This record gives sequence, structure tokens and C-alpha cells, in this order.
Amino acid sequence: MTSPPRDGAPLLEVHGLNVAYGDVQVLWDVDLVIHAGETVALVGSNGAGKSTLLNALSGLLHPISGSIRMNGAELARQTSGQFVRAGICHVPQGRRLFVGMTVRENLMMGAFSRTDSAAAIRQDFEQVLSLFPRVKERLNQLAGKLSGGEQQMVAIGRGLMARPHLLMIDELSLGLSPIMVDTIFDVIKAVQAEGRTMLIVEQDIQAALEQASRGYVLDTGRITHEGAAADLLASDAIRAAYLGI
Repeated sequence: MTSPPRDGAPLLEVHGLNVAYGDVQVLWDVDLVIHAGETVALVGSNGAGKSTLLNALSGLLHPISGSIRMNGAELARQTSGQFVRAGICHVPQGRRLFVGMTVRENLMMGAFSRTDSAAAIRQDFEQVLSLFPRVKERLNQLAGKLSGGEQQMVAIGRGLMARPHLLMIDELSLGLSPIMVDTIFDVIKAVQAEGRTMLIVEQDIQAALEQASRGYVLDTGRITHEGAAADLLASDAIRAAYLGI
């Protein structure tokens, strides 16, 4: 895995990204920048293209055109494995755990591509368990037997086990109870305190922007607003279009 840049330096740079499914174009000229150590929210309504963008940023979709640079290296037409080696980890919508494997096994799958020491991996494993005490209680249970909220905890923990330079989480709160959403966002705050870089994709615009330092609004495949999260939350246009205020 490549070394991350210093805090505040550009980590991920996306320019002029166009993505399609067959003949149907979904993303149009998307520009996005994430700096090391910050949390960025990508928000928008259902069907806006948020998951498509994350799939492109993890190498699952190849763009028609445009650039995806991670730590200065061009990735736009590389394999998903090369995105992983560049330090990008994608926690997908729907969790997509290995339901026939235990919680412990799912977490350790997150570290499969790491080449550092077993001691470092064990340290991260203990850190994940400290963030998710409920996960610690269920290490030997099959992942498919967990509740939706517990599965989301395991999915995020698996992502953290990769020790990525950029952790991308798609639809963080989808299908979770309000109490579980609060728990998950508390964990995000703890991860932020460690200086991790994150891209959070979320339909709940207010919750996402309250967690982030900056944000991008995606509408029908185009970035329509960007800026400081507090400024976006205060925007009359955003409040009217997405918050019903």
C-alpha cells in the first residue's frame, strides 16, 4: 500500500469524471477533492448517482472519461485491486458481509491485503473491538445472524481493518433504527479523532453534513453545490430542496 500524504494535502482528486452503465450515462463531469485527515460528505437524493460514484472510486466501474488520482497516482482505468493497494477501502451499501462466516472472520478479511506485521493487525483488531463493544460480544456468531445495525458495525470494522488511507462508507444509516444511527455516528466521531480520512455517502443530508468538514451535493449525476459543511447546511437552496425548510 502506498504511503499517505501529510494532513491537509490532496489525497483524492477527481476531475471531469463521466460514468455510464452501458449506453446510459449516470455521472457528468464530476469534480471532487478530499484532503488527508478530513471527513467529506457526499449527499443527495435517492438515485442521484452517489453509489455509482463510489463504485467508480473503488474501481468497480471504469469511467468513460476523466481522472481519479490517489496520492498523485492515476487510477481511473486500473483494476479494483489497484485501488485497494492505493489505500482506498469501500464499505458498500447493504454491508455485503460474508454471511456464512463468523464476525471474527469477517473482520479479519479486511486485513487480507495488508503486508505489515501480525502485531499491527492484532492492534487494529483490538481497536475495532473497542469502538464496537457489541461486535466484541458476537465475535463467534455468524454474520448473517446479526441485526442490520450490528452488520453495519462489522462492515465498518472490516473497512477499518484494512487500515486504508481513505475509508468510503455508502449509505451509512440506511435501514437502521434512530438509536443505532446515533451509535454509528458516535463511532464515526471516534474514527475522526484518530485523524482518519473518510468520504461518507448519506441520504440524510443534515446528519451527514453535521459530521463532515466539507460536503458535495450530487443531483442527477452532477455536482450542484460544494463547500464547507456548515455553509451548505445554512444555504437556503439546500434547506429548501433537501431539508424541507
